[in-house]
Amino acid sequence: MLALRLTRGTHPLVLARRLLVAAASAGVGFLLLCTLGHALGHPEQAPASTLRLLWCVLPLAATVQFAVAVARTDPSTRPRPGLSAIGLGPARLALLAAASTAVTCALGSAVALLLYLHLRGDLTGLPFDGAAAGLLAGDQPVPLAAVLTLLAVVPVTAAAAAALALRPRPAPPVSSEASEASEASEASGEDETMPSGLPWGVALIAIGLAVETYAGRGGGGDGLPLPGRFDGSPAAVLAGWVLTAIGLATAGPALVHGCGRLLQTARPGAVRLLAGRVLMTESRRVGRPLGVVCAVLSGLLAAASLYGSDTGSDAFGPLTGLGATLILACTCATLLTAALESRQGRAAVTEALLDASAPPTALRTAALLRAGVLLAVFLPLTWAVGELAALPLKG
Repeated sequence: MLALRLTRGTHPLVLARRLLVAAASAGVGFLLLCTLGHALGHPEQAPASTLRLLWCVLPLAATVQFAVAVARTDPSTRPRPGLSAIGLGPARLALLAAASTAVTCALGSAVALLLYLHLRGDLTGLPFDGAAAGLLAGDQPVPLAAVLTLLAVVPVTAAAAAALALRPRPAPPVSSEASEASEASEASGEDETMPSGLPWGVALIAIGLAVETYAGRGGGGDGLPLPGRFDGSPAAVLAGWVLTAIGLATAGPALVHGCGRLLQTARPGAVRLLAGRVLMTESRRVGRPLGVVCAVLSGLLAAASLYGSDTGSDAFGPLTGLGATLILACTCATLLTAALESRQGRAAVTEALLDASAPPTALRTAALLRAGVLLAVFLPLTWAVGELAALPLKG
């Protein structure tokens, strides 16, 4: 009930982000229900239906990541003075964020159920009644338990992920020597913590590309049935792409941190120093979503290079397009939300700089410089990974 009251009183932009989460949840719920419809209409193809269900894990993961990012930027779940006195400490606020996320995703699941029943022809009186009755097995009764189980996947998973991400973490004990070293490091402007995911990320990218190359040269074996008609790729190719995507997400923070160090080389001025320090400070927060977006775009480039010129739109069915759209939209929205969280986190520093008579143009120039160096590093990386992924499959 408290989550509903806070939802009613939130800012319109916060409500808009929650509506986007609900829309993404509705899309994933509809994909899951379509998989159920395929299983009802083709009981003899149980393995194919299972693989279609597994394919829905990618849009589900992207939606959960977006829901967690929105929960992290929700102002109603931040610790504030006085809340602990009424029993709303950090742990309760994390549970409150999880409850709000569950309510939002449940709304999307309800919309997905209404759309599914409408396209099956179970609900009448609206346009497109029963337009997809054949695809969704409209002649078969709907198993209520299976429908409720599938629709509960997104709310439960997103709520659990939000509670896990926002849980209060105890501060590790710090010795006096380490405290003095940390203060000296901060005073000198040096950041001794490099995110350490670059070697692991590069290794995962190499393994993923090697798996895709092996699968492409070996003929691929049986294709992996996907929603729609995009079912000619072997399972090993998709497994290799997943490994590549995980590698890019792992290496993202280290790459952003490296971009920050690059900006501060060769006698930097105040603007370059400011831009570089912000990138180094926010590398963990922004780097992983940026790596995920890089992975998704590289996968789309590889798919367009492989199938766009030969078969055109015949290789992609409507449900495949819906899944790809969900993945791309959710990952980009997660990146934008992480950037907003980063901006909110350094609001006090920005205000202090403005109070110290720092020109606003310098802050805008630093922001453009950060965006420019990230594009200069990640755009060629995205293109290279996409081309390397598609190259062995073209032959």
